[in-house]
Amino acid sequence: MEVERRAGGAQYIPRPPVWSLEATEPPSVHPLRVTVDDVATRLAGVEVDRPLRPALEGARPSAVLVAVADGVGGAEVLLTRRSMDLRSHRGEISFPGGRMDPDETAVEAALREAQEEVALDPAAAQVIGELEHLNTVVSRSYIVPVVTRLAEPLALAPASTEVERVLWVPLAELVRPDTYRAERWGDPPMDGARHFFELDDETIWGATATILVDLLRRL
Repeated sequence: MEVERRAGGAQYIPRPPVWSLEATEPPSVHPLRVTVDDVATRLAGVEVDRPLRPALEGARPSAVLVAVADGVGGAEVLLTRRSMDLRSHRGEISFPGGRMDPDETAVEAALREAQEEVALDPAAAQVIGELEHLNTVVSRSYIVPVVTRLAEPLALAPASTEVERVLWVPLAELVRPDTYRAERWGDPPMDGARHFFELDDETIWGATATILVDLLRRL
């Protein structure tokens, strides 16, 4: 029986003329009962600030902050919605993050960007690991996801014109049967599945969804 999907959001999804649904299971079990301690345990021993090895020539190194904190229903992750006034990735759900300066490590860049975008005090974030580095073709970015833990889901707000909204999303919400799906784009299909998380009022896709899938599969 087909599961009725959640509403999702108004984000623009640039699907090609030919695409299809991917028959795949959610990236983690449902119901998911997980705490930040569980996340830290799964990332124990993962090297931080690993060497950068972009797969695309001229790719620009970037870092994003994957901040997790324990809420009422378990671990939650910090996300933002980008402004509709931006030239690229407008209105998309993303992690705080951006380009790395030449003299920065990934950790330093992720913490700096989070402070600039949502006024997160770097001292409040404890680094607990890194996820798989990600190459993006369209924006030619090489993204390092830095995972940190916060004591609680702080009441953060946009601190930059690049950000329209700040939200905390329980990881358990992401593996609901009515939330996750995957698509294959192109004929023949392009490499790899495109991941989507349809919430009640937002749709998470692109690099952000790929990073979340990596995190959830580890749990």
